[in-house]
Amino acid sequence: MGSGLLPDLGTEIFIPVCAVIGIAFALFQWVLVSQVKLSPVASSGSRDSPNKNGYNDYLIEEEEGLNDHNVVMKCAEIQNAISEGATSFLFTEYKYVGIFMVAFAALIFVFLGSVEGFSTKPQPCSYDPKRTCKPALATAAFSTISFLLGAVTSVVSGFLGMKIATYANARTTLEARKGVGKAFIVAFRSGAVMGFLLAANGLVVLFITINVFKLYYGDDWSGLFESITGYGLGGSSMALFGRVGGGIYTKAADVGADLVGKVERNIPEDDPRNPAVIADNVGDNVGDIAGMGSDLFGSYAEASCAALVVASISSFGIDHDYTGMLYPLLISSMGILVCLITTLFATDFFEIKLVSEIEPALKKQLIISTVLMTVGIAIITFISVPATFTIFNFGTQKVVHNWQLFLCVAVGLWAGLIIGFVTEYYTSNAYSPVQDVADSCRTGAATNVIFGLALGYKSVIIPIFAIAVSIYVSFSFAAMYGVAVAALGMLSTIATGLAIDAYGPISDNAGGIAEMAGMSHRIRERTDALDAAGNTTAAIGKGFAIGSAALVSLALFGAFVSRASISTVDVLTPKVFIGLIVGAMLPYWFSAMTMKSVGSAALKMVEEVRRQFNTIPGLMEGTAKPDYATCVKISTDASIKEMIPPGALVMLTPLIVGIFFGVETLSGVLAGSLVSGVQIAISASNTGGAWDNAKKYIEAGASEHARTLGPKGSDPHKAAVIGDTIGDPLKDTSGPSLNILIKLMAVESLVFAPFFATHGGLLFKLL
Repeated sequence: MGSGLLPDLGTEIFIPVCAVIGIAFALFQWVLVSQVKLSPVASSGSRDSPNKNGYNDYLIEEEEGLNDHNVVMKCAEIQNAISEGATSFLFTEYKYVGIFMVAFAALIFVFLGSVEGFSTKPQPCSYDPKRTCKPALATAAFSTISFLLGAVTSVVSGFLGMKIATYANARTTLEARKGVGKAFIVAFRSGAVMGFLLAANGLVVLFITINVFKLYYGDDWSGLFESITGYGLGGSSMALFGRVGGGIYTKAADVGADLVGKVERNIPEDDPRNPAVIADNVGDNVGDIAGMGSDLFGSYAEASCAALVVASISSFGIDHDYTGMLYPLLISSMGILVCLITTLFATDFFEIKLVSEIEPALKKQLIISTVLMTVGIAIITFISVPATFTIFNFGTQKVVHNWQLFLCVAVGLWAGLIIGFVTEYYTSNAYSPVQDVADSCRTGAATNVIFGLALGYKSVIIPIFAIAVSIYVSFSFAAMYGVAVAALGMLSTIATGLAIDAYGPISDNAGGIAEMAGMSHRIRERTDALDAAGNTTAAIGKGFAIGSAALVSLALFGAFVSRASISTVDVLTPKVFIGLIVGAMLPYWFSAMTMKSVGSAALKMVEEVRRQFNTIPGLMEGTAKPDYATCVKISTDASIKEMIPPGALVMLTPLIVGIFFGVETLSGVLAGSLVSGVQIAISASNTGGAWDNAKKYIEAGASEHARTLGPKGSDPHKAAVIGDTIGDPLKDTSGPSLNILIKLMAVESLVFAPFFATHGGLLFKLL
């Protein structure tokens, strides 16, 4: 079959060098952000020094005669409170998750070790019985190690993201005094720090793990890459708890703060008199930042693992073509270089001078990264992959050309862009769908809810067609390997995607800090403009995450079917069909759990906020301080307690089905949960995003139509706030967690496939 132009030594140098460049670029961006000082003297600018974004660096406070020193000190104090709250919550969460991690690692070792009765003797290879491979006990040990590595990397990714966001929020607020362009650059650079650190760390840890494991496995590449799948399982299992726990925390506080503060008491969002305001801002960091970071790291790890497992039993693995084998990692390496160039377009090549330029600048990031990445993929494919090679396709080897593999990755990449833009159309208040939802608030909350739900269901259509086309094209060209690399194509620009995604919560926090510090309403207008653009881009990020999750879980499903030695998955057999119908039900069960958790936590929060308003004298007048700590504690306790049942549902279902009903029923469960989970996730995320931006559309009053619905406190505005609070758990808890459900069940089934194939189906064996 031959090999590509890139020698193995070139691959061994290129991948770690790209990872180091990514980390260095992230640190450089962090240094630039840190130059905005949280001290009054350094942050005051001069009237005479023109700044890059078309403004002079004099401050609004100087215009309005306010005390600059007090404003800066107040911002620093609020930032400190948010950072401490977020750190405290994550440490509490990781303590519980750490116990689970150790217990589940032991389970992996025991289950996989028992496949061959804990034998240390070499065994015939599953795909070529004439050859001998390493014992099952080795796979058990190395799978356990890679699971722990994936889990730790996921936790670190989330924690670093949170630390960066809480470091940048007040700095964004302070820069907003000098102009919207300055504030945008600080928020975007901070998002880039998170994006590049996460992409580079995920890549370098996986690369080192493969090379260290190779020292033991030698020529047994199918065993080596089978044990690497634990890395994806570790990443996603931590992401599940991060997303669910963080989502419950942030939405309990958000719903409590909005319902009492805005609807009942008619005070602004993030008003310092609101007892839930600190918990709300902490929640943005633990849910939208830490949870999302872990989630996208999990997607990246699983897509890489799925591609590597299929490649190891194809000609790359059989012929020991090291460069061809590491093609998935080469795509991710090129992605870091492409995203680096793309980021410079937002921070250095172009200037933002007006509020109206923010959202187009973020959209250009997606377009530029996709166009550049298409060229990057072409270069990587034609130098690293031989002209023809074979891919394992359910028992046969399919001949594939390198140009076909390029098209597989490219179709995934462009499908991601389409999903992103469709999501933007349905969730941005610049377009008619959200404006229609806002208009429906004239007749109250009920019509708002009806319009919002309809919008969410309708928004599923085009993304599903985009996913369907990318699956058909990639599978036709390169079987399940094509689907796995299509998912990697969608995730190849993860550094830019994360930068855009993290930018939103940072801007949201910046607006909250401006309000709490009593800064000028003009600053709040600027941060609100940043936040509104961030809201839409966060919805785009969720669209990417859900689309890539669909492709990743299908690729993992294919790897599981191959690994469990299932020749065909026949829907007409009762074993498979019962799995299919139960699997389709699971996303509803999971969503019910997470929604109920947010509801019950929000109930406690609403009662506490009401109690404080009613019992603390002078709170409404601003002469007394609320008890923020009690609200933070309510959110923390609720999220830690409530994240366990949904997490247990996802983690235990594959084990129970595999052990008692066998691999055929489990294949039905995986297919059913994938098909229904993707639809619910897209509609939930887009419904919530549309309700949120319909509320912001009325609040901003930027058009004549919006002004007829406002101002804040009007009946249409109150109806919009109710829609927003219903949408909060949909878009930030249930929706984003569902993509982890479909990926996690698939990767867990793949890791335990040898055990299920050997010892599974106990009930059917008894009958």
